Amino acid sequence: MEQPVHHFSELFEQLGLRSDAESIEQFIQRYSPLPKEMPLAEAPCWNEGQAEFLREAVEEDADWAEVVDHLDASMHKDN
Repeated sequence: MEQPVHHFSELFEQLGLRSDAESIEQFIQRYSPLPKEMPLAEAPCWNEGQAEFLREAVEEDADWAEVVDHLDASMHKDN
């Protein structure tokens, strides 16, 4: 059985954030770049529930892992 493919906007919805393209871009610009050594889930922009979701998605290689990795790369990239 194939795992579902989640879109970037769906990840933001899952995190309880605005998920339109402009809001996503503004969020990434506001909170990045993160220090290279800082794991995404430890960024100060997340509440406890959001951080736990991000951590579990990667640790459990859940169906969200790929899009979380995309967010991680976006948040660590110099804008």
